[in-house]
Amino acid sequence: MYDSKVIRRRRAALAIFVVLSLGMLTVYFGESGGGALHSVQRGAQAVFAPLETGVNRALKPVRDLFGWVGDTFDAKGENEQLRDEVTDLRERLGESETARHDVRELRQLVGLHETDGFPQGTEPVGARVIVRSPTVWYSTIGIDKGSGDGIRLDQPVVAAGGLVGKVTDVTGGSAEVTLITDASSAVAAQVMPNGATGIVHPVIGNPKDLLLDYITKGRRVTEGTIVVTSGFATDEVQSIFPRGIPIGRVVRVDPDEFEQFQRVHLAPLADIRGIDYVQVLTERGVTTQAGVPAQ
Repeated sequence: MYDSKVIRRRRAALAIFVVLSLGMLTVYFGESGGGALHSVQRGAQAVFAPLETGVNRALKPVRDLFGWVGDTFDAKGENEQLRDEVTDLRERLGESETARHDVRELRQLVGLHETDGFPQGTEPVGARVIVRSPTVWYSTIGIDKGSGDGIRLDQPVVAAGGLVGKVTDVTGGSAEVTLITDASSAVAAQVMPNGATGIVHPVIGNPKDLLLDYITKGRRVTEGTIVVTSGFATDEVQSIFPRGIPIGRVVRVDPDEFEQFQRVHLAPLADIRGIDYVQVLTERGVTTQAGVPAQ
């Protein structure tokens, strides 16, 4: 019984409150800006404004913290996206640079056959380098063509620039090439245009330096001249290379007053360390110099 009376009283009070509120709203919107209710509103705002300002200041670090956390997560997502984009661009750039390098090397390799004196009719077979010697001399390389492609032992191998070596091992689908920088290498060579002949040997441990020995002092060699394969057999070398393949450029001649021969240093015309494509000359070919066939 008591509970029912309490409930009725609360409902009555709520109804009175609603009626009074509606009445005050009606009076508030109906009176002018200088009315009593507007004055009360302004007074309440004046009283509570400092309290509102204080609460805003107190809560500002909290709002800033939540804002910082949100910005941090957004920035982290953007950074991850940017890293992915940078990685993608680097991969594309690497592919582009690789393709550009390959095109340049292949063009130079094709252009080698158009140089003056290069032996014609050599039937070149193009191949890609798939294995490099682990030694500091880069004495051998492996290529992806073999006996099934017409590759045979002792066939000359050229790259962009000139001679790089000869075939020394063959399987059905691959072959090994011993480079002219290998300790066992010896190439019968000729200085152009004066015609002096000698033997090209490597400087062990320095693939950028070759020696041309057995050049008599009567045939003076000068810096900048080109040395090519001679196609001649000597007491020391049984030539397997046709005449006219470029080997290197003379960079230095060592003076020696007590020796009969000059000691000539060459820089290989082919990039021995950086070759990716080669050609195997599967036919002996003939020289174009003075129309003399290779010996």
